[in-house]
Amino acid sequence: MSGHGPAMPMTSHKSGPLSGTAEVPGDKSISHRALILGALSVGETEITGLLEGQDVLDTARAMRAFGASVMQHSPGNWTVTGVGVGGFAEPDSVIDCGNSGTGVRLIMGAMATTDITATFTGDASLNKRPMGRVTNPLALFGAQSFARRGGRLPLTLIGAAEPVPVEYRLPMPSAQVKSAVLLAGLNAPGQTVVIEDEPTRDHTERMLRGFGAEITTEDTDAGRVITLTGQPELRGQRVAVPRDPSSAAFPVCAALMVPDSEVFVPGVSQNPTRNGIYLTLQEMGADLVLENPREEGGEPVADLRLRASRLKGIEVPAERAASMIDEYPILAALAATASGVTVMRGIKELRVKESDRIDAMARGLEACGVRVEETEDSMSVHGMDIVPGGARVQTHLDHRIAMSFLCLGLVSAAPITVDDATPIATSFPAFEGLMAGLGAQITRDNR
Repeated sequence: MSGHGPAMPMTSHKSGPLSGTAEVPGDKSISHRALILGALSVGETEITGLLEGQDVLDTARAMRAFGASVMQHSPGNWTVTGVGVGGFAEPDSVIDCGNSGTGVRLIMGAMATTDITATFTGDASLNKRPMGRVTNPLALFGAQSFARRGGRLPLTLIGAAEPVPVEYRLPMPSAQVKSAVLLAGLNAPGQTVVIEDEPTRDHTERMLRGFGAEITTEDTDAGRVITLTGQPELRGQRVAVPRDPSSAAFPVCAALMVPDSEVFVPGVSQNPTRNGIYLTLQEMGADLVLENPREEGGEPVADLRLRASRLKGIEVPAERAASMIDEYPILAALAATASGVTVMRGIKELRVKESDRIDAMARGLEACGVRVEETEDSMSVHGMDIVPGGARVQTHLDHRIAMSFLCLGLVSAAPITVDDATPIATSFPAFEGLMAGLGAQITRDNR
């Protein structure tokens, strides 16, 4: 929701070993896409394992506003009865996407080539984020947008009455922009082509193919070329949502930091466009084993078994950034406990997430006594034997900043408090209970 209630501070305290099984929630990226593609399909889509965080619930509500029938039958089990490609109805009221940049950008793409008008808004954080990176390519299809200064929400989008296919080279690695263009291309005649210099998460391509779209991907000297044939008839599918690798990174990194911990995390997506954090952890020396690799819902998954490890700082390859862009906050927290310096380059995209995540992590780590250096596009964290902690960290309404510092507080000399843990519900509503079940000492500040 666009409104934000009272702040809910939380404090994490130095904890004993973490142990047990961490049942992390379904993948947020896939959950958004399953709802949207189900709404654009003919017939019924059955979804199991859907993440029921606020971001995804906002997308479900938006699909209802565009005319699809979206129903929850039990926790994680939903059905969507779609209206078909080009079948979106004009919503009666403003579409509130809450905190979700993925939700609003993908939904704008999905409606941009249908002759309807919709107005989008979000919470205080989302309304600060740039939307021009999506509305600019959508204008090539014939859509028009009217936004606040800087291309920010609230924003009204007028869909193209007579859309044309486009060829678009991504100016930055962004799965959200790529997906918005591909979803817009569904209702345009002919072929829509997206070219990316660096591969980004490919859930949209995989899922479009599963729903019956004609889509090809080719690696060329000019980059990765994705070609979509427009105006298909998508058919409702059964979608099994794997567990979210971004959410899993929090209990994984916490267990690696807290001495003598041993944690098992089943069924985590290992999509090669999303698994950069796990490759990085292994390079840092993590005792992290991937067991029982398999495929679920068209996505590669594996069970993770990990034990507390003495990690070393490394230089994370800049070309890996796209495959772990959401995991840099928890990596920065983990790096504070590693030996040596961890250097993260090619991460300027973090400047325009729910918060400026480079700045938020750097200021928070410094407040906890950790040395950090930053540039516009990089961050270097100097590891310590013992992180002093004892700080009250500003989260800037960012769920990943909040969870990262709550994990760091489990090994700090003094407790770490985050000023507001409420945004955690947008992506990982079970975080508090899950971490407590592993033995983490995290408390609410009820003062």
